[in-house]
Amino acid sequence: MFSTRGDAHKLYLKFKKASENGEQLNELSELKEIAEMKTFYEKIETSTLEKIYYRILKEKNGMGMIPVFVSAGPWLLFLFSKQLQEFLFKNGATPFFIFITIYLAILIISVILHFKEKAWATIHLTLIEHILKGR
Repeated sequence: MFSTRGDAHKLYLKFKKASENGEQLNELSELKEIAEMKTFYEKIETSTLEKIYYRILKEKNGMGMIPVFVSAGPWLLFLFSKQLQEFLFKNGATPFFIFITIYLAILIISVILHFKEKAWATIHLTLIEHILKGR
């Protein structure tokens, strides 16, 4: 089923369906994974957990480089546009279409990976924050 509501709504629908079917929500893989991470972080002493928190925070903030590279790419190509056009159109339009296809694929994959990584970093940071506040 195609939905434009996003992954959070899809998860909600999955959880709702599982609940209506009498399944235990804690047994769903999405929630088991979170529980495993939480259990792991709870075993770690506070001082070490704080260091882990800061390191993950650094990684999350460092992920901002991906959008910089994604946005810098077109500017770099613009700087060399004349030479690039000469090279790409020297043998007809085929090299141009190959180049555009590869470039767009790299662009799309980079953006998707960026947001997935950022989302996982947020989950880890939130889990650690809740544990530290509870202590």
